[in-house]
Amino acid sequence: MSKRLQVLVHEDEYTEIQGAAQTCRLTIAEWVRQAMRQALRDSSRLPEPSVARLQAIAEASQHEFPTADIDGMLRDIEAGRLAS
Repeated sequence: MSKRLQVLVHEDEYTEIQGAAQTCRLTIAEWVRQAMRQALRDSSRLPEPSVARLQAIAEASQHEFPTADIDGMLRDIEAGRLAS
């Protein structure tokens, strides 16, 4: 069964939608339905933060690794290049 959806838009937005629908040779209603379907497909592809990812970040933050300031790291990298 179909349901009616009423959406209020500003006049300038309506004019843009009307133009886009005409360009696609669609009625405004069909253009809006297709645009909403596309938006639903796009939103379902968005990655959601997972518990596993958050747990991996929490575990990684518990480790201690040697670090240096950026200038020291760049000197070490450059020294390694020169030694090769």
